[in-house]
This record gives sequence, C-alpha cells and structure tokens, in this order.
Amino acid sequence: MQDGVIAWLRAAAGRVHEQAPSLTALDQAIGDGDHGINLDRGFGAIVAMLDERPAPEDGTGDAAATADLLRQAGKTLISKVGGASGPLYGTAFLRGAGAIAAATDPTAGAAFVAALEAAGGISALGKSAEGEKTMLDALFPAARAARSALDGGGNLAAVTAAARDAAAAGAEATIPMLATKGRASYLGERSVGHQDPGATSSALLLAVLAETAAAGTSDAAAATA
Repeated sequence: MQDGVIAWLRAAAGRVHEQAPSLTALDQAIGDGDHGINLDRGFGAIVAMLDERPAPEDGTGDAAATADLLRQAGKTLISKVGGASGPLYGTAFLRGAGAIAAATDPTAGAAFVAALEAAGGISALGKSAEGEKTMLDALFPAARAARSALDGGGNLAAVTAAARDAAAAGAEATIPMLATKGRASYLGERSVGHQDPGATSSALLLAVLAETAAAGTSDAAAATA
C-alpha cells in the first residue's frame, strides 16, 4: 500500500504541474488566482520530501508506514502551500493518515475509503457543506461512490475508479452553483458559470489515484500470470 501511495504522489505532482495553468485560470475567475501555482509548489515539495525520506524501519507495518507517509505529505502541504488550499489539503491528508492508522480492515480498498471519508472532515475548518461550490462538492460524492463500490465487493481499482467518476461529475456540477463559502462567495451571482478550482483539483488527484491503482492491479495480474 505504501508503494502505491508513493507512486500516486509522484504521478499527482506531475499532473498538477501540467495542469497548474488551467487550475490557476479557474481561480483567477472566482478566487485569488493562485490555486494552480500554490498546489504545484506543494506537490513539488512532496516530491522533494519523498526523495529525502528514509526507508521505514524494519518491523513497521504497511498501514503504519502508509499513514506516516500521508502524515508527512500533509504537513508538507500545510507548510509550503499558501492560501486556503494548503491547510485544507494538508488537513485532509492528516485525517486520511489517521483513518488508515486506525483501520481494522487491512485491505487497500477499505483503507482508501476510510481515508477519503475522513478527509471530508475538513468541512469543519471552513464550516462548509456540499453544495456551496467548494472542493467538498467533489470529495463528498467521491466518498459516497467509493463506499458503495467497496460494499459491492469492489477492489482498489474499482473503488478508486468510482471515486474518480463521482469527483469529476461533482466538480462539473459546481459550474451553475452560487458560491457561498470562500473567496468566490464575495462575487455573489458572478460566481455562477465557473467551475470551482478546489473541486477540480480534488477530482484531478482522484483521477491520478485511479490510474495508479489500475496500473498496480495490472502489474499484479501480470506477475501472477
């Protein structure tokens, strides 16, 4: 599980770097205009952290090592990313780490669902809810879809694919919404017609995770063939 998370973080950093201009353009329309720039800086710092991170000590369980990795990634985002996205994404990673550390089901799919559901706890930071044109409009539907896929017997690839699709739909659904939280809320009716940058970046990260999980499943199947 830890190796998969490392692969995801590195791939996500590359995708965020590629999409930073478009994320920033979305934010220029209804926010501070720096979302892509800030997130790119944060994930670049995560890659640097991974490059310098020592191997886990012998005897460290995979769940514990994965939780520690996500915890370090969260702290990195909080310290390196400006604006609201640093604390929000950083706290989401920290909450996900805590959920994985406490999980009783050792399977990767269950750990992911627990982490994603816990990440939604960032709603308390901004006193936000679904439907207010924020990243929660991608995260909450993704968590529900992931839970449904897991309960239906889906493996990690199926669960992350369900989360990806729901997050993408959720992000797109923010276009006609009126923003009532964050900087976009200052625009009032002018926020309508624009896709929320936080929901978009959340969907992007989950899309990369689904790709990483699918590749891992294919590799595992090839190895046992």
